[in-house]
Amino acid sequence: MDGKLRVRFAPSPTGPLHIGGARSALFNWLLARKLGGQMIVRIEDTDLERSSRESEENILDSLRWLGLDWDEGIAAGGDYGPYRQTERLPLYREATDRLLANGSAYYCYCTEEELEAEREALLAKNETPRYLGKCRNLTTAGRERLVAEGRKPVVRFRVPDDQTIVVNDLVRGEVKFESSGMGDFVIVKSDGIPTYNFAVVIDDSTMKITHVVRGEEHLSNTPRQILLYQALGLKGPDFAHVSLILGKDRSKMSKRHGSTAVEQYRSKGYLPEALINFLVLLGWSPVGEEEIFSVDRLIEQFSLDRVAKNPAVFDLDKLNWINGYYIRQSPAERIVDLAIPFLREAGYVEGEITPANSPDKYKWLTLMVKSVQEHLAYVAQITEHVGIFFHDDIRFESEEAREILREEQVPQVLDAFQDKLAAMPVVDEGSVKALLKSLTKELKLGGKKVYMPIRVALTGQTHGPELFYMIPILGKERIAKRISATMANL
Repeated sequence: MDGKLRVRFAPSPTGPLHIGGARSALFNWLLARKLGGQMIVRIEDTDLERSSRESEENILDSLRWLGLDWDEGIAAGGDYGPYRQTERLPLYREATDRLLANGSAYYCYCTEEELEAEREALLAKNETPRYLGKCRNLTTAGRERLVAEGRKPVVRFRVPDDQTIVVNDLVRGEVKFESSGMGDFVIVKSDGIPTYNFAVVIDDSTMKITHVVRGEEHLSNTPRQILLYQALGLKGPDFAHVSLILGKDRSKMSKRHGSTAVEQYRSKGYLPEALINFLVLLGWSPVGEEEIFSVDRLIEQFSLDRVAKNPAVFDLDKLNWINGYYIRQSPAERIVDLAIPFLREAGYVEGEITPANSPDKYKWLTLMVKSVQEHLAYVAQITEHVGIFFHDDIRFESEEAREILREEQVPQVLDAFQDKLAAMPVVDEGSVKALLKSLTKELKLGGKKVYMPIRVALTGQTHGPELFYMIPILGKERIAKRISATMANL
């Protein structure tokens, strides 16, 4: 590799950052950080109808949230800007003029109707649709006649005949394409806007990109881009095409397989480090069996030679498992801050709650979150687990739960529990653990005979947060009221 590695992520701002785009950005970022290279972010906004600054800002915000910073490009500056394609039109015009001058490109005046008729004729003969070169060798007089008709031309690239184009792909090895079935392709539309294949070549060349790491769907574009590099006398980058992402049913990933945009996972309370950890495993294999990686470990281990050729499967269950792990490893306060908007939306809390403006409420919420933290796959699920802390109207979840409170030892257990609780000067996790231990010892009963009646009397349920978490959260007064009301309901 000559000089410093330079990679790029070049999204089209036509919607939010897609999971596939985020993975491409991640692989580029890891490669740059591993090899001491530079990461460039530029915007491909030549789809004038669909591109928007709102989408651009969403993409950049999602990259920042994931922790994928960049060294150069949009919002960062650099020596090779501008970094939006619509601001680079003079560069494309200059390259177009060079191709027209050396005979590698020509003006094409065919109408949409003529092109569609040609396409249908080829399909009828079971041939691949392609441009057959009607305007390839127009005379000056022929061109003037078409201009006089008011036709606006496109610029087409003159694909050389019978050439084998070889892509030495860093993931897939040697891939060959034949030029004969390609047809002369459009490089500049009639409105003067360059097509993707043309603009990307000029951008990668002028920005001195050394490696292009992108999705497999771009592999078929690569021979066209190589031909353009050759015609312009430019050295192309090294290419690496990463496998497709499929749903669990092995079809192309879509909304039915789960959310497809990074912002949707962020809005549900997924953690950025979990999404990074999950995305890297979509198409890259670590050396061992390990599946949980810090970002530093990923940078240390990442290499293109462990990127798979086969499609990666997006498994939402695996993402939930990874995210659940990171939630459990996080300080409760971090999860509280993420959980408050969901609790507010569910009507459990009101207004802003911070350690500064509501210290007691914030402390109470922290205890509550800690009690259910290990049960969360993503933070939005918290509303499914915390109703027991907000509603004192206890209802039995089943007849089985009700029967537990009819066991003969229950009155003795509940009386002894309340006596000990009332006598405790401080009710916290440690003191409650000691209380429960002494209770089983003094009553000479197994843990289930003691803990289960207390749980059902307090919640009406047979499962839920640990009692040593739950009891300090509810407090002495609410516990006494709940036990009284539950036993009256038997």
